[in-house]
Amino acid sequence: MTQQFRITRETPAYWRVTIDNPPFNIYGPDSMPQLNAVVTEIENDPNLKVVVFDSAVPGFFLTHYDFKPPLEATTRMPPGPTGLPPLPDMLVRLSRSAVVSIVSIRGRATGVGSELALAADMRFASREKAVLSQFEIGAGFVPGGGPMARLPRLMGRGRALEILLSGNDIDGDVAERYGYVNRSLPDAELDAFVDALARRISTFDKQSIGQIKRLVDHASLPPDDDIGAEWEAFIASVQRPAAQHHIGKLMELGLQQTPDVEIHLARYTGQVNLPDGK
Repeated sequence: MTQQFRITRETPAYWRVTIDNPPFNIYGPDSMPQLNAVVTEIENDPNLKVVVFDSAVPGFFLTHYDFKPPLEATTRMPPGPTGLPPLPDMLVRLSRSAVVSIVSIRGRATGVGSELALAADMRFASREKAVLSQFEIGAGFVPGGGPMARLPRLMGRGRALEILLSGNDIDGDVAERYGYVNRSLPDAELDAFVDALARRISTFDKQSIGQIKRLVDHASLPPDDDIGAEWEAFIASVQRPAAQHHIGKLMELGLQQTPDVEIHLARYTGQVNLPDGK
């Protein structure tokens, strides 16, 4: 099995987790135990203070769920330590960890990629190359990793609904203006900025970092039950006829196979929602 998440220990207090599942960094059932191993290491390391998630695949941070395996490959997985199913479990644990999590988005953060970014503590995006989206409405189903609970807390109800109900791509500048990310930076400055911030945080007192996070979490994180409800809605909705039809049409057009479909997913989801023959 390909190692999709690679840990680089920059220092004992600062790790980098690089997503490397070419060609599109698609997330599927085989990704679950690998991400779980990473989150477990983050939780259990006594010296770790900050972790940065980035990507080794040009054009893609992390994209949508893998539609090729049967759904049973996902639904038969046991719940995680929180009692939630595996993906929402890991995202909740990352949010509530005493370790600071930062995502550095260069390329597409679509579906699960957006949800990982939202579960992290901070998000920074390449102004020229970052694209965020919750595309699921265009494929006829409901997102499952927490964006309905998290996005309104970050940007307000109207903007959250715009993102969730349009399924459109959001570039780095709009993402910053809406509060989807902390900042968008010129692509040439992104790595140095994130690295400097992570290294600075890694020099501070671990106990104080954890206490600040716990207090901010109390004020800002959604209840775990809200995150779990989204996963249940995803599993139910992805089995409905509309979703099965749209996913099938997208696969025929080249989803998970053709770069143009993955790069311009909003265009293709719009296409499959037109009346036949249009």
